[in-house]
Amino acid sequence: MIKAVFVNLVRFIALVFLQVFLLKNITLYNLSTPYLYILFILLLPFETPNVLLFILAFILGITIDAFYDTPGLHAASCVLLAFVRILFISITVQKDGFDNEPEPTLSIMGLRWFFTYALVLTLFHHFFLFNLEAFNISELQYMIGRVIMSSLFTVFLMLLSGLLFFRRKERK
Repeated sequence: MIKAVFVNLVRFIALVFLQVFLLKNITLYNLSTPYLYILFILLLPFETPNVLLFILAFILGITIDAFYDTPGLHAASCVLLAFVRILFISITVQKDGFDNEPEPTLSIMGLRWFFTYALVLTLFHHFFLFNLEAFNISELQYMIGRVIMSSLFTVFLMLLSGLLFFRRKERK
């Protein structure tokens, strides 16, 4: 239990620092911006209580908002991401028989499940974030392009970090 809390605390700090000091300055043609910090919410253990999940998502989002000077955009997007995570896991985990797994990592859940999980949740997060940011129906095509490109870039970084930092397949 204490090990899991420590691992998630280190993960929180590392992802916030990586997002704020490195990824904030990376933009591809003003169309694609990676938001790797959402990986913290995606990798929380399955047995995390929903109330704690929402609180952690809000704290993560408000922390990013403080560095990005955005008044609650990331906090709202992260809370939505936590809600969609609960729905996605409740739909897929029981069907696939992953009830005894501790957390939804790439090495435990496998590439296909994790890719689907990360892509769906990232698309929801980015769509909501960019929609709140633009809040203009005339820029719908540009916003959808940003959502798709940023989501692909973010999921690519998630898969890359999963391959670099996690052990090989642990599932039996």
